[in-house]
Amino acid sequence: MELLIYHANQCDPKRCTGKKLERFKLARTTKRWNKLRGYLVLSPFSEKALSPADRFEVGRGIAALDCSWAHAEEVFGKMRLKERALPFLVAANPVNFGKPFKLSTVEAFAAALVILGERPQAEEILAKFSWGHVFLELNQEPLEEYAAAKDSSEVVAIQAEYLQ
Repeated sequence: MELLIYHANQCDPKRCTGKKLERFKLARTTKRWNKLRGYLVLSPFSEKALSPADRFEVGRGIAALDCSWAHAEEVFGKMRLKERALPFLVAANPVNFGKPFKLSTVEAFAAALVILGERPQAEEILAKFSWGHVFLELNQEPLEEYAAAKDSSEVVAIQAEYLQ
């Protein structure tokens, strides 16, 4: 599945998981909004959760916005695209380890790929990071449950169980 990253140049280039994916030719980056059309965009501000049913909505692939969490709402607020939010997951990246919902770009892509039934590709992109396998280990149970859900409302119900 094609992975596209809108890069806002707001993060530390040495820690940027999106740039690393691009270096390994596992994702493409763009600085133009219009290039996101036709992709399913991962957004923490979407009102609809990503589910296996979205596999048919992917179009050209999955897109993520690589920006600082401090500016995320501002960046995402500019968009008017087909968006989906990832459900509750815990970050394994060194910057936000153990924090819920604070995923790096590679973690967001990997979670989406698992939910959409593309686990081998998720493992491939995470393998480029020493901590990548930890993300799948930390989130193994919820990812399996989300991937088995039939639609967004079922994903939200599963998420509610984890948030209690």
